[in-house]
Order: sequence, then C-alpha cells, then structure tokens
Amino acid sequence: MGNHFEIVAALPEKTFAIGEKLGRLLEAGDVILLEGGLGAGKTTFTKGLAAGLGVRKTVNSPTFTIIKEYEGRLPLYHMDVYRLEDSFEDLGFDEYFDGDGVTVVEWARFIKEQLPQERLAVELHHLDGQNRKIVFKPCGSRYEALCKEFFHENPGN
Repeated sequence: MGNHFEIVAALPEKTFAIGEKLGRLLEAGDVILLEGGLGAGKTTFTKGLAAGLGVRKTVNSPTFTIIKEYEGRLPLYHMDVYRLEDSFEDLGFDEYFDGDGVTVVEWARFIKEQLPQERLAVELHHLDGQNRKIVFKPCGSRYEALCKEFFHENPGN
C-alpha cells in the first residue's frame, strides 16, 4: 500500500463533515472499508458519507442485517460483516463491489479474501475526549487520486 493520509476530527460533527465531503467525491463501484473500535465514529462517518451521496433516509449500523441499502445520487450499500468472523461462505459481495453504487464495509478484515484489490481503507482511532484520528489508506490508482483530490482541498486539515 502506498501513501496514507491523516486528518483529526475534534467533534462528531467534524467526523460527519469529513464523511460528507468524501461522499460527494465518490463514484459508482467505489469500495470504502471502515475499521475502528466501538465508539470510534464509524457510523457517524458513514452518515456523513451518505449525506454526501444525497441519501435522505436515516443511516444506522446494519449489525443484525449485514447489508442495508440506501438510495441517493448513487446507491449506498452499507455492510457490517462483524458477525461473519467465523463464516467462510461467499455471500455474493462481489455483486455489490462491482455494482452501480458505493459500498461501505465495516469490520472488513473478516471478509478480506472477498474484498476487491482496489479500495480505500478508512481507519478511525479514538484519541482523547471527542478527538478522532481518521487515516485514509488508498489501494489502487483510483483511490490514490481520490485521496489527493480530497486532501488537496484540505491541506493541513
């Protein structure tokens, strides 16, 4: 993996805003992997990303359904694969990854064999208080360009 890009969010609203800005830049077929402990801001980030895609419905974690779909400028496929840790069956994720929408996968390490080679990993780390460090790790030229576009408009942010 090449470069990585970091940004600190001082409040949940900032985490939301970072997700929203990324959502405005996304294209059909983009895959975003979210990693972070409980309370790190994954759902807040995804809500922002959904807002950037024009999703009007309330977004919440798909913990018990594995996949939730939302309509916006592009469809948003929100996956929480935490419960698949011990499962080795193919649930057809590639249909989403290669589809006409944007896929966000929480706890992606549990399905790493099924993930596309090119993707953007986003790690959320709890620092202190409400501060979060958000690390973008692009894998592939599409995501390198996406990060450069995102961070070019936010130098030092």
